[in-house]
Amino acid sequence: MTDNIQPIGPRLNEPAPAFDAPTTHGQKTLEDYRGKWLVLFSHPADFTPVCTTEFIAFAKKQDEFNAMNTKLLGLSIDSHYSHIAWILNIKDKFGVEIKFPIIADLSMAVAQAYGMIQPGASDTAAVRATFIIDPEGVLRAMVYYPMNAGRSVDEIHRLLLALQTADENHCAMPENWKPGDEVIVPTPKTPQEAAARASEGYNTVDWYFSTRAL
Repeated sequence: MTDNIQPIGPRLNEPAPAFDAPTTHGQKTLEDYRGKWLVLFSHPADFTPVCTTEFIAFAKKQDEFNAMNTKLLGLSIDSHYSHIAWILNIKDKFGVEIKFPIIADLSMAVAQAYGMIQPGASDTAAVRATFIIDPEGVLRAMVYYPMNAGRSVDEIHRLLLALQTADENHCAMPENWKPGDEVIVPTPKTPQEAAARASEGYNTVDWYFSTRAL
């Protein structure tokens, strides 16, 4: 009876769950980010070493995200005052200023809506989940990491750039695509289109696999 099974958490290419939450930059809602891309990411706890390395990495790359019309928003199931103390500690001990807001999700409302709570890992802490939300509020990508392995901020940046480039150029991206690499041309949808593909000027290996430069 699979018809009765309800999915847990958000789903790709559907509206991201709305939220209205206190942050270190005041109250924030999903609607506040309309017209911009948003990288929403959770961490298990303040004042923990792996999370500290991730926040430092996000902070160092924030200008690059800003240049891509993208805002950063952190989250953990910690208090507002814990977030403030941690931010000050990172600046004092590591010399890095955290300029993006952090949601204080003590009620776990946002974490539950986004499926950040994974009972196999913890019932009281959010795993290392990352969500990329587009300017229309649609969830475009989500990546989960375990508690004991830090995520790659460079990969999140690369994924965001690939999504934006694919949207702009109506194409798909090959494995580990980076600027300057060729992109994948959409696959023909009819036998007639497939037969014509070789003569269309792309770098065609076979009718279903063609690439082009941007």
